[in-house]
Amino acid sequence: MRIALVHMRHAHSGGTERYLNLVSSHLASVGHQVTIVCRSHEEPTHEAITFQVLHPLAFTGAGRMLSFAKAVESHLKSTDYDLVFGLGKTWSHDLIRMGGGCHATYLELAHNATLTPLERLFRKGALKHKLALEIEQRALAAHRSRMGGGRPLIITNSELVKRDVMERHGVDAEGIRVVYNGTDTERFHARHRSGKGAELRASLGWDAGHQVLLFLGTGYGRKGLDLVLEAAAQLAPKNKALRLMVVGYDSSAATFEARAEQLGIKDRCTFLGGRRDAEVCFGAADVYALPTRYDPFANSTIEAMAAGLPTITTHTNGGSELIQEGISGSVLSQQPDPEELAERVNFWFQNRASGSLAARQVAEQHDAKSMVQRTQAILESLDGG
Repeated sequence: MRIALVHMRHAHSGGTERYLNLVSSHLASVGHQVTIVCRSHEEPTHEAITFQVLHPLAFTGAGRMLSFAKAVESHLKSTDYDLVFGLGKTWSHDLIRMGGGCHATYLELAHNATLTPLERLFRKGALKHKLALEIEQRALAAHRSRMGGGRPLIITNSELVKRDVMERHGVDAEGIRVVYNGTDTERFHARHRSGKGAELRASLGWDAGHQVLLFLGTGYGRKGLDLVLEAAAQLAPKNKALRLMVVGYDSSAATFEARAEQLGIKDRCTFLGGRRDAEVCFGAADVYALPTRYDPFANSTIEAMAAGLPTITTHTNGGSELIQEGISGSVLSQQPDPEELAERVNFWFQNRASGSLAARQVAEQHDAKSMVQRTQAILESLDGG
């Protein structure tokens, strides 16, 4: 088939971008003609992949999003693809992947936690979010009108998002397929504990006797770092071996560092900022905590499990659907609090070995290869339809 994958940004970082690279490369390797329709791109992951760059004039984030969606619509009217697979905020496609979940759910559960008080006052990004909601509504309205025969027209990366799409957009279950995010089980592996992970741990002044809790995520407010800091503060008086490693980028990082100092755990907490060696960070840790306020499926969930870390997260992370409570990790209650998180962290510090084995076994069932093969099967089932 001649397949177009549509996403405004092609790059080698970012959750949707990684999915785009994995799927496009796989489809090209099995003989499909793959074109990535985008506004900008980096080097392709397969030599047979071509790019169609649409770069309409725009000066704001909202303008870029809307103008790109219109440009895609225009491009598709004059180009003969067998299948158009949308991955972002556009409305012109045969199949769409809701990798970011429903935008309204993100706004309700997580957006305020990403803003400073001043940004909330001036409603930062209000126009862009309004347009995102309108584009999503337009995209899903087309799918409602085409339901019938059980044909999959929407891919979600969790049951969490599937239910949300059904409730918010009135789409029947028969038209939705769930394909969990996959991960590179060779890159993310427990072997790093005795290699570069141990080196990073030592560089921070920590030895095998310390118990290292890892938080890894960009956007500290959304991902729940405030809860992790408070949980660590509760554990610290009784656990002298506790150390907290914070990895990821946030423009308000200084505010969270100040909070760690207020809680009296500054000497137990290390902020490493954004890094490209997540596998090494997992290798330096004992337990992973991501009490995110909303993630359709946080990739770091399955990456941590592949690295052999018992993983603690929330019901509002679609990745929680892979966690076996008390076996490979823990899923916090609907309204997680620092006390509950602290209790779970303590449990997994004591049961790390068994949790590590179980977590790795789960990850091996959800590697990147199985994810792209399942996606391929769905796309090919739509050939000619």
